Amino acid sequence: MNKTFLLIAFFCISTAMFSQVGELNIKENTRNNNNTQGRSNEGGFQGNVRNPAEKPPIDLYKIISTVRDTTFLDTTLTMAKAYKFNYLRRDNFELLPFSNVGQTYNSLAYNFKDVSLKPLFGARARHFNYMEIEDINYYEVPTPLTELYYKTAFEQGQQLDAFFTINTSKQFNFSIAYKGLRSLGKYQHVLTSTGNFRFTTNYHTKDNRYQARAHIVFQDLFNEENGGIRDDFIPIFTSNDPEFQDRGRIEVNFEDAENTLEGKRFYFNHEYAFINKNDSISKNVLKLGNKIFFEDKFYQFKQDSPYDGFGEAYQTSDLRDRTTLEDFYAEAYLNYSNNTIGELTVFGSYVNYNYGYDTVLFLDDETIINRLKGNYFQAGAEYKKMYKGFMLRGKAALNVTGDFDGNYIIADASYRFNEDNAIKATISLNSSAPNYNFLLYQSDYVNYNWQNNFNNVKKQHIQFELQSKKFFDATVSYTGIDDYTYFAGVSDLNTLGEEISTPKPFQYSEKVNYVKIKVSREFRYKKFGLANTILYQEAIEGEEVFKVPQLVTRNSLFYKDEWFNKALSVQTGITFKYFTKYNMNRYDPVLAEFYVQNTQELGGYPLFDLFFNAKVRQTRIYFKFEHINALFSSDRDYFSDPQNPYRDAVVRFGLVWNFFL
Repeated sequence: MNKTFLLIAFFCISTAMFSQVGELNIKENTRNNNNTQGRSNEGGFQGNVRNPAEKPPIDLYKIISTVRDTTFLDTTLTMAKAYKFNYLRRDNFELLPFSNVGQTYNSLAYNFKDVSLKPLFGARARHFNYMEIEDINYYEVPTPLTELYYKTAFEQGQQLDAFFTINTSKQFNFSIAYKGLRSLGKYQHVLTSTGNFRFTTNYHTKDNRYQARAHIVFQDLFNEENGGIRDDFIPIFTSNDPEFQDRGRIEVNFEDAENTLEGKRFYFNHEYAFINKNDSISKNVLKLGNKIFFEDKFYQFKQDSPYDGFGEAYQTSDLRDRTTLEDFYAEAYLNYSNNTIGELTVFGSYVNYNYGYDTVLFLDDETIINRLKGNYFQAGAEYKKMYKGFMLRGKAALNVTGDFDGNYIIADASYRFNEDNAIKATISLNSSAPNYNFLLYQSDYVNYNWQNNFNNVKKQHIQFELQSKKFFDATVSYTGIDDYTYFAGVSDLNTLGEEISTPKPFQYSEKVNYVKIKVSREFRYKKFGLANTILYQEAIEGEEVFKVPQLVTRNSLFYKDEWFNKALSVQTGITFKYFTKYNMNRYDPVLAEFYVQNTQELGGYPLFDLFFNAKVRQTRIYFKFEHINALFSSDRDYFSDPQNPYRDAVVRFGLVWNFFL
């Protein structure tokens, strides 16, 4: 708690002070922030002062990522933007949503390009909408900018994402945003209520010697849990019994449970250039920087009375499992760059962690501790250089001291042939401890208590990327995983003598080899278009613990035109999505994790969506008839996991509205 107050005071002082005083990315609209931040605005714009004779160019509304890649605001009406018009605000091609918006997602594919030196917090099924450090952007705008996102939900609810940013001067910007959702859902006891508050600020001096960025994020993700529909009602659902068209009449496993993921984070990153010679002829820069953040989060599962499907419980009412994590990180880094050797950064960091529970658990044959806490030091270096058109990058780091061993090495090379074609190759090696909930977990349910001394998970990842407007976009990757950790169901008997299956953590003694190929291409003929994304994947080895559908495809046939003297842009068509059958992972609401099951193959059903999108000035309007083919199907064989049906046919509406003041 003391750390929290100190950091809040630190942010307040820093913000008050500010108010007074490149890496190649193969996306086509990406720029290096170091080259653009100090540029004066074209067209006579300085800060938020506008020349009355003209409007600021759209590329002056800059969006700056955590790694300082810079893009600009995009208000176009495209299929890529339509795919991102959802609760997560990103393309969910590789995800399968549950029945209610704000619930979890089953993963149809996996991405292992990210590396880490430390364990992650558990309850990963609740983290799809949890905004991490890399999800927070910073801004620089010539005039105040507002964006409003709205979309209908399911029964007595709406979702809204409101954002505002302003530059009080060319040097100082701040933004404030809130993303909120409340949705009752079609089935019993699946209400969702979530909120994500974000505040960001960034500042640089006129000579760009000093730069600083900071953000504060508060997140509260609440879900009612019902354990899915009862086994005896699954045939009623699949047979499309007309008496149960009202999904609220379908019986669920329980109606007295809920889980919550909450977190708050304070982040600050600043640097000062002791040497700052940077012009068209020579570059010689020496910077000293500091990065610091504190994150406090907890996951809680509550239930009024025990459910036999989870096994025996230690108490007969008011079950409450609460897991907490306090994570403090402080880093100092030195960055040097010049025209000859490129850019070199060395860094050292200190990490303090405190994960666990309030009490020690004494069992007949073992004692389960209540805390994993300690600190460790990390060290690493990063190198970047442009060489004969290639952007070369390498980064390595390791835990020098502490209870958790960890290390990683990343190397990549990218080359841009022209504005429309680019390639990139990446290789990474990573060894890190499994997530905290694999190592230690406590619950009021007997089966959900363990303490493990697992080996580090070791990943080897190779990835090739191609972006070509003439041909196609493609990503080919191979991932090898040693000592892969996973949850799997273990058979047991409940208090009624019935066989049940509850998840336990395991570590795979053999190697998982995972191959993934993803290709995207959009074809255009006059006013018609066909957008295609096809993914092929396979676990060559380890398929008994690593479950994925072999094929996932999404195809959109659309018509695009401008009506009423080009005052209205329209886009309408149909989207088809399909994935092959496989042993789909099952969701567990106690852990908020998915676990492996080998008894049911699900999938193999098509999903058709009709859509009509329009744009008027800077407002984009979206109408979608989701899963329309469910109206014409005699059977209901669509599920998001073995116990939870996918969404029925439904019409939804929404918009994204940008204001430029």
